[in-house]
Amino acid sequence: MRCWLAIVLLAWPLLAQEAVRYEIRFPNAAHHEAEIRATFAGVRQPVLEVLMSRSSPGRYALHEFAKNVSSFRASDPQGHALDVSRPSPYQWNVSGHKGAVVVEYTLFGDRADGTYAAIDSTHAHLNPPATFVWAHGFEGSPVALTVAVPQGSGWTVATQLTPRGDGAWTAPNMDRLMDAPLEIGRHTEISWKVGEASFRLVLHHRGTDEEAAALVRACEAITAEEEGVFGAFPNYDDGLYTFLVDYLPYVSGDGMEHRDSTSITGARDLRTSASDAAGAAAHEFFHSWNVKRIRPRSLEPFDYERANMSGELWFAEGFTNYYGTLALKRAGLEPLDSFTRSMAGAVSEVLTAPGRLAANAIDMSRQAPFVDAAVSLDPVNTVNNFISYYTCGQALALGIDLAIRARFPGRSLDDWMRQMWREHPDIDKPYTLDDLERSLATATGSREFAAEIFRRHIYGKEPMDYEALLAHAGLLLQKGGGRNRAWLGAQWAGFSNRGMTLNAPTLRGSPLYDAGLDRGDRIVAWDGHPAKTQAKLDAILARHRLGDKIRLRVETRAGEKEVDLILAAPPGLRVVTYESAGRPLTPGMAAFREAWLSSKAIHPLPKLSRW
Repeated sequence: MRCWLAIVLLAWPLLAQEAVRYEIRFPNAAHHEAEIRATFAGVRQPVLEVLMSRSSPGRYALHEFAKNVSSFRASDPQGHALDVSRPSPYQWNVSGHKGAVVVEYTLFGDRADGTYAAIDSTHAHLNPPATFVWAHGFEGSPVALTVAVPQGSGWTVATQLTPRGDGAWTAPNMDRLMDAPLEIGRHTEISWKVGEASFRLVLHHRGTDEEAAALVRACEAITAEEEGVFGAFPNYDDGLYTFLVDYLPYVSGDGMEHRDSTSITGARDLRTSASDAAGAAAHEFFHSWNVKRIRPRSLEPFDYERANMSGELWFAEGFTNYYGTLALKRAGLEPLDSFTRSMAGAVSEVLTAPGRLAANAIDMSRQAPFVDAAVSLDPVNTVNNFISYYTCGQALALGIDLAIRARFPGRSLDDWMRQMWREHPDIDKPYTLDDLERSLATATGSREFAAEIFRRHIYGKEPMDYEALLAHAGLLLQKGGGRNRAWLGAQWAGFSNRGMTLNAPTLRGSPLYDAGLDRGDRIVAWDGHPAKTQAKLDAILARHRLGDKIRLRVETRAGEKEVDLILAAPPGLRVVTYESAGRPLTPGMAAFREAWLSSKAIHPLPKLSRW
């Protein structure tokens, strides 16, 4: 029999309900399995409905975590088997008990990211909705967990769960457990303070101490800079915020926000992906205000059994996207040209992408259950009828920030964020779309301005006047580079001896789309010349000018035919400084840019290090 070193998580005494006790151990970690036991005491209902979550906070699609559960069984505390039926793929009904039920099962997990669970011989990276079953009627019960680590492994537990003096961890209810990822393994832990607030980085990687220290300094700068937006940090439930970071070749790149922590994963090493790690940290940490406390009513309470739809993700996710990038610039972690490239990408999308005509920011947000790490086997046409709420929200945040600064000197988007936090400080006061508009009116002192923004750009589909707004900061919106290079509108194509095959829908309004070509069609000749490689196609296109007509021979579902294709320029836009474009930067523009992009940190920023 194998020995185990146990780290015990117990609940504090409660008069109303006994704790739900969880135990997890890893006897078959090499094959990505954990053994889990859950004990429900004080069961009043004759049939206990035990469930595995279908969705996870921070995700909006269904993920059906029950698919990784096997060997499910139930007994009483004395070990006598109880009757189990399964009315749905993610629910087990347990009957025949006398007030206490013990459930046991095997969990498989081999995807380390913000959504799933990963177990191997080096660590266990656990997202609780993908790990632990729960029961109807026990959502408000405190939680008790025992984590058994393999003897001699050197593993320790890192999580936002509340620590106890005896080495235990606690959660007051199911929601707090489900919102608390666990990194169990051998990792580096580094702590720091910004003012009176405490932070720590828990890092599992194969890099150097210098790389870890550099990431800590970046996170320290980010936390200080984003505090400046709101004027204070949230009151973290245990006075501590944790960055759980895994940079290993066998994890999947992701970032996931939680109330008092974030889970960040990347498959490359920190030496080559420092900017990615800092960008993920900036985005996810901003969420500790925006969405984890300033929370839309549509997501509260979170439903673990269904997809969670929200029309406010343009604000919850898109504004966070904007502020994450802005914090990097303000903190000195990102140069101006990198910041403008990010903004140009969002602006270009909302001004030129076909999806801009399909829906407003609210309805784009409501598409999240279909696009947020969602899986479908049938082909979809999101490239033509969808723009990510991250992207359209980032563009809105940029435009509204510049519009407020231009129209109301001394005020900015930061004032709207602070007003939202004052009015909606935590999840017990969630907001609606009407609340957002009222708060903008309060922050600017203008109901008319707020009404116009919402009517035209949020409820409506009209883009903001980015060219004029960016000009206030001495930034120029230009058509993208490569204006003499032909653009076809193929999202994904493959080459073979038979020609070029379109493997994805073509972009509405593109040359290929207008020629009547779409996914599955094959182009076998261009003006009579075959193009069996990308290099051959590039050579053919180089002989033509924009506006030229090319005769294509194609194979389609309807058979072989010939069509005409008219070459066009790519639709992308870029943002450059007036200085680089040879235009004069006025003192007013320089002052506007400085007020916008300079540091807003309340506490001194650390000295940054590079690797």
